[in-house]
Amino acid sequence: MARLVVMYKTPQDAAAFDKHYFEKHVAIAKKIPGVRKYEVSQGAVTSPMGGTNYHLVAILEFDNVAAIQNAFASAEGQAAVADVQTFATGGVDIFMFDSRQV
Repeated sequence: MARLVVMYKTPQDAAAFDKHYFEKHVAIAKKIPGVRKYEVSQGAVTSPMGGTNYHLVAILEFDNVAAIQNAFASAEGQAAVADVQTFATGGVDIFMFDSRQV
């Protein structure tokens, strides 16, 4: 399996971010080809040291990193990327990696 982790930093307007994310972006992201699982954080995003500057974390699961790359080369993937630009006013960090159980 592979994971795409999208870490949304605290936006200028959290209520507007949440409204757009859950009413529009989720539907767009669910159309990305190859997504096996889609989870988001619930509540505050913290660290063992306390608070962070992150508002929401999304974790999408794919078969492998190549599947992630292919997904974001698709029209649906490009639409999701373009949509992020419209509501992620605090910025976003995106990571992708293959994973294995240990």
